[in-house]
Amino acid sequence: MGVPFEALLPYAIITGMFGVTGAGLYVVKRFANDGKKPRWNRDLWDRQMMERDLRITGSLRGQSSNHQAPPGFDVSKPWKVEKRIF
Repeated sequence: MGVPFEALLPYAIITGMFGVTGAGLYVVKRFANDGKKPRWNRDLWDRQMMERDLRITGSLRGQSSNHQAPPGFDVSKPWKVEKRIF
């Protein structure tokens, strides 16, 4: 027994919407990461390097090849203050 043709239209719509949402998610992730692939499995080192890149270039994914830091980088605060209760 064959599939009635009326069932193919909703199936095509559902399949198409999965494709549209997948493509939209891909575009949004690329846009958020300056056109690069999104990072995954970031540890503390990666987050600190992303923070440093943000302070140097103004972008989490940007990198600079300058051998000198931009003005104001030497006074920016790279260390976190740990609050302890005594």
